[in-house]
Amino acid sequence: MYSDKIAYYRKKNLLTQEALAEKLNVSRQTITKWESGLISPSLEYLIDLSDIFGTTIDSLVKDNDCISDKYEILDTDELSHFIVEAKQNTYANKNNKILPLRSGSHDYLYKNNQYTYCDSFFGSSQFSGQEIVYQSDEVCWSMNYYGKVTDDHFSGDFLKQALSHIHVDQPFRGPELYTKGDYIYICHVTGDLFHFNGEEKIYYQSKPIYECLFHGGIIK
Repeated sequence: MYSDKIAYYRKKNLLTQEALAEKLNVSRQTITKWESGLISPSLEYLIDLSDIFGTTIDSLVKDNDCISDKYEILDTDELSHFIVEAKQNTYANKNNKILPLRSGSHDYLYKNNQYTYCDSFFGSSQFSGQEIVYQSDEVCWSMNYYGKVTDDHFSGDFLKQALSHIHVDQPFRGPELYTKGDYIYICHVTGDLFHFNGEEKIYYQSKPIYECLFHGGIIK
């Protein structure tokens, strides 16, 4: 069915529903309805879809076996939700810490169905680490980060609280803005799940006390 084809080619091209909707200037709900078979895209949209996917209109509307391996395609929507779930259930909430995998490392591990998340870092006031996501034992996503504390007013608990408010639309560190008392957390990201760079900072009474740089993306 065309609905399966649209979902197949979207995932094959590593596009989220939001990203495809933006390219077509439609809502994400429209993509969802196409992929569920509730409504059909018009000929105009089929032409646009074939251009975006680099395929023919026939391949989108005619039955064939091109989607036989669709379950092996990375589902970026599902991946984003898993990353958020994993981060909220590890360092941010002091859960699922495991024994050090390397000398001096701090390690967290979280699994759910086909996905496994591992966060491993070194240091405290100056730290460096890496987060890896595996899909069925194959690495599919990674993020590297380096940060440092620049003032004694730094609160690790406040940082964890900010990180626990991560959202699926930006599944990297914390939200764009989080405040509590005299503390302010700010996170700025360019890019998306496939390739991104970002920086987060914490201020205490308007004074910068912490900063962290991070980058990463899809691995294939």
